[in-house]
Amino acid sequence: MTYAKTAAFTEEQQQLARVAKALAHPARVAIIQLLASKKTCISGDIAAELPLSRTTVSQHLQELKALDLIRGEIDGLTVCYCLNTELLRQVHQQFTAFFVESTANEACAPGGSCC
Repeated sequence: MTYAKTAAFTEEQQQLARVAKALAHPARVAIIQLLASKKTCISGDIAAELPLSRTTVSQHLQELKALDLIRGEIDGLTVCYCLNTELLRQVHQQFTAFFVESTANEACAPGGSCC
């Protein structure tokens, strides 16, 4: 019997991996930064701000929306997107804890040995 290998990892580890994967594309980082600077934005405005086609921006928005990092509300013929700041704060705390734990020891310092 097989099972998904992700089941062997905690929900927090899985969430961090999903968010890291989503933020691994510079267009998605740019979208998050743009929404953070404007507080709210319309889909067309996002495409006008980035060197990407509307279709490509739409695909990146869908990826971010699927993880609930951003939210979109239909307003007539446009979709108004904004950040899910609550989730972003949670992810920030998780990443901070991850990096604090990961860098607590100088086990493999430059010039040292890893043994």
